[in-house]
Amino acid sequence: MLTETIKKFVSRLFSTQPRGPERLSADKHGIDRRNVSRHAIKVCEVLQQEGFAAFIVGGAVRDLIVGLEPKDFDVATNATPNQVRALFRRARIIGKRFQLVHVVFGQEIIETSTFRANATAADTQTDEHGRILRDNLFGTQEEDAARRDFTLNALYYDPITEEVIDYHQGVPDLKKRVVRMIGDPEQRYREDPVRMLRALRFAAKLNATLDPATREPIARMAQLIENVPASRLFDEILKLLTCGHAMDCLRQLRSVGLHKGLIPLIDIIFEEKGGEQFVDLALARTDARVRAGKTISPSFLFAALLWKLVNKRWESLINAGEPPVQALVQAADSVIDEQTEKLAIQRRFQSDMREIWFMQARFDRTPPKAIWRMAEQPRFRAAVDFLQLRAEAREVDSVQAQWWMDLANTDDALRAEMIEAYAEQYRTRGSTGPRKRRSGRRRSGGAGTRTRAATESMQP
Repeated sequence: MLTETIKKFVSRLFSTQPRGPERLSADKHGIDRRNVSRHAIKVCEVLQQEGFAAFIVGGAVRDLIVGLEPKDFDVATNATPNQVRALFRRARIIGKRFQLVHVVFGQEIIETSTFRANATAADTQTDEHGRILRDNLFGTQEEDAARRDFTLNALYYDPITEEVIDYHQGVPDLKKRVVRMIGDPEQRYREDPVRMLRALRFAAKLNATLDPATREPIARMAQLIENVPASRLFDEILKLLTCGHAMDCLRQLRSVGLHKGLIPLIDIIFEEKGGEQFVDLALARTDARVRAGKTISPSFLFAALLWKLVNKRWESLINAGEPPVQALVQAADSVIDEQTEKLAIQRRFQSDMREIWFMQARFDRTPPKAIWRMAEQPRFRAAVDFLQLRAEAREVDSVQAQWWMDLANTDDALRAEMIEAYAEQYRTRGSTGPRKRRSGRRRSGGAGTRTRAATESMQP
């Protein structure tokens, strides 16, 4: 009897058949349920009460385990999209390649998907490169886990039992900070080339390393990124630049050649004098805002990323005899036209980028009356922030940049005093920008004291 028991144990130990998922309790996975969205919990509760399986999945589970705050929460279930929609008052089905349900709770949307199967060639629609275009075959939870890209994303958290279900050793990979592809990496990249970008982003965000088998095909297959729709690439590059580790992502893109299909001008930008430093400063500010939970402006981000190239062409056109403002317009248009062919920057962002750039030429030799008009522009504060960035990179005078920042931070009454002091200089000296002056009335106390003091200390 003992011999038979040992044989069965050895057989199970060395069996090539799947042994089922690991089921980890709260003391093993470390997720604090208080950090989970109450709306995501509500979706799981309603679905489970109706007899369906329902779990929080993907990035939210990954981030909760490593101690990060998830940006959003997704749910996976064995209920079909129509069954999910029927259970919630505010829910709508979206998607072409994958049908999903958006369950709306005020400002929060819980994206809910049905478990999907590993489809056969007959069940899927692909392009000539193997990229999946349409695929809506529903399946089991185990099949759904096998379809997910990386082991650290194939995790299912039940907020009712507080149990994590792990089919592919994702929790150990998370603990070891390893990004590992599920299945054959080359095939998975061919199915969806965006997975190459996601691999690099997760490695940077989690301070992780890429599993050698996951990393090796990327350089060879980088050209496949050109087959992805431009709008989707824009969304992915924006995720890269706003993940809190933007410069690391950019360097990783360059290390494997992926940037050539995304931001081909970045090599030229980095070769410019101070180009890499300027981008590093801009992305460091972006990372700081991400980590502080503040909003990010894509317009400002891409304006900073492409500025060195715009600035070089601007200076070249000025040296060729073009007026500064007109030269800046031409430089900006040429760079945007070249870059958007690859990156598909949306028109509203292009417009904002141009305003931020154009205002840089107006910060010098600005007539006093024009300052009021500038201050009323929607992108004035962003342009001033950009001027501060240029000052930090030693492109412009820091005193001048601070004067504009103080102006942007003041109320109308104090702004009027600052512009009046500036106008006096402008009349007497033909000022090319704010300068320090010696005299003037000081306010004692109040929110404007520091700004007023900076204005009154202007030298002749």
